[in-house]
Amino acid sequence: MKYLLPALFLFLGGCASTLPTAQYTNTSTVIAAAAEVAPDGVTGEFILPIKASGVRRGKVFLNTQLDYRDQRSITVAISPEVAAKLAEQHGQSPAEFFINKDIRVKGTARRVTIDLFCQGRLMDTYYYQTHIEVTNPAQIELLN
Repeated sequence: MKYLLPALFLFLGGCASTLPTAQYTNTSTVIAAAAEVAPDGVTGEFILPIKASGVRRGKVFLNTQLDYRDQRSITVAISPEVAAKLAEQHGQSPAEFFINKDIRVKGTARRVTIDLFCQGRLMDTYYYQTHIEVTNPAQIELLN
């Protein structure tokens, strides 16, 4: 009996690692799912068309809509360290390289609160965006 429980954990752990990862291709589905489980997120592989980008303090933001504030947009937020590695790998900043291309991103899509400022003062107004944080170059793959 004392060997049954550890063997069961090993067996179940092996099964869990072989489960398929959810794949999402519809941004509306991802945004709705992330909102439904907020503040948790939806983990999987996301196929996204990148239409616009921005850079702030070395962090690169890839967006699925031309206006990052569009409620239909998903933002892929790439850490400065990963952005530097991707720039070295692709010969240009990810903010330029991924524009008008489709990517696969592995990670967790989360609804985040964006506070609004007016003339440098925090307002009582906010809106939501859906972000996928990229902290490892292996999380992002060019599809075309």
